[in-house]
Amino acid sequence: MMSMTCHNLDFGRAKLDLVACGCSSNASIDRYSVRNYAKSVSKSCNRDYGSRRLVCCRRDIARCRVSPTKTPETLPAGVAEGPTGLLKLKKDPRESISITNLFEVVADDLQTLNQNLQSIVGAENPVLMSAAEQIFGAGGKRMRPALVFLVSRATAEVVGMKELTTEHRRLAEIIEMIHTASLIHDDVLDESDMRRGKETVHQLYGTRVAVLAGDFMFAQSSWYLANLENIEVIKLISQVIKDFASGEIKQASSLFDCDVELEEYLIKSYYKTASLIAASTKGAAIFSGVDSSVSMQMYDYGKNLGLSFQVVDDILDFTQSAEQLGKPAGSDLAKGNLTAPVIFALEQSPKLREIIESEFCESGSIDDAIELVKSSGGIERAQELAKEKADLAIQNLRCLPQGSYQSALEEMK
Repeated sequence: MMSMTCHNLDFGRAKLDLVACGCSSNASIDRYSVRNYAKSVSKSCNRDYGSRRLVCCRRDIARCRVSPTKTPETLPAGVAEGPTGLLKLKKDPRESISITNLFEVVADDLQTLNQNLQSIVGAENPVLMSAAEQIFGAGGKRMRPALVFLVSRATAEVVGMKELTTEHRRLAEIIEMIHTASLIHDDVLDESDMRRGKETVHQLYGTRVAVLAGDFMFAQSSWYLANLENIEVIKLISQVIKDFASGEIKQASSLFDCDVELEEYLIKSYYKTASLIAASTKGAAIFSGVDSSVSMQMYDYGKNLGLSFQVVDDILDFTQSAEQLGKPAGSDLAKGNLTAPVIFALEQSPKLREIIESEFCESGSIDDAIELVKSSGGIERAQELAKEKADLAIQNLRCLPQGSYQSALEEMK
């Protein structure tokens, strides 16, 4: 099975750096030209032309929606059913995982964070504040700040620190603000009407307010980040915001591309999901004052855990209902975003390639594609990939002292 190294990530970032992010709203483009262009972007690139083609292609595709009409059938062994939507990677597939229980050891920290989040966004603009309140109150699990607190407390034990610092707590707040801003922008790009079972910000307030709300939260988080006055953490978190944009561009350039490789998918998943988690866990370790070797292990833990989470999320897109997901099942595939289960299934099913390359032009074709992904072993192989990344994350925790915090981090898989 393929694994991703730092060299792969650096190479992927170098390729994407050639494409600047800018767009003319009047531009029109053929989707297939964009795909062919993107494949050769590392050889030659016209910055303005390339970015305009990529972004506008994404906009055009977003206008065409295809939703499955069938309800997902019985889930394969090992996939948890329920609101938490976590894949069980344990040996016993019947064993349930509760996010609430995992985070119990940092429950007080999370309660304080929830009280602070809306106040640090700022109240000078009621409309933006209302938009922020909408998504902050949309039932998120606060997984990323919880990871910050767990790593903070686990690494604090390494150096004999009794209490968390102000910097630890501010970092958790910054991470959740950045994550929230990215969700607001993602929903605009994907034209998603629902998020966690509730209407999205742009659906309630319009695209203009949603974009400004996301921009505002990115800016506000950057201001608080600068005030931490730790250049290593500032560089670390700033890179994450760049990675978000790189991930979106990479995704837009490969829609409906059945030749996309697993490594490309992992790089995109790193940019869009794992980068933030890796930066947050490493940043927490840095503020604890541990050795660089420990902080790098925490970075790798966050990276591997984030990749595992993304693969799990992509599996659930095929195995859970719209009610469980808070969005239409199979929505990524319908938009041409080919994830791990699809990439694996394509190796076994020529018919699936035909359907995807037709862009689901026939009625019921999206449902047929979902069934082919399931019947071609795509779900099971994606499960194996998620477990591989989760096991790597477990290995990264060996540098931490055994205890409740280390155990909670281990159980995150």
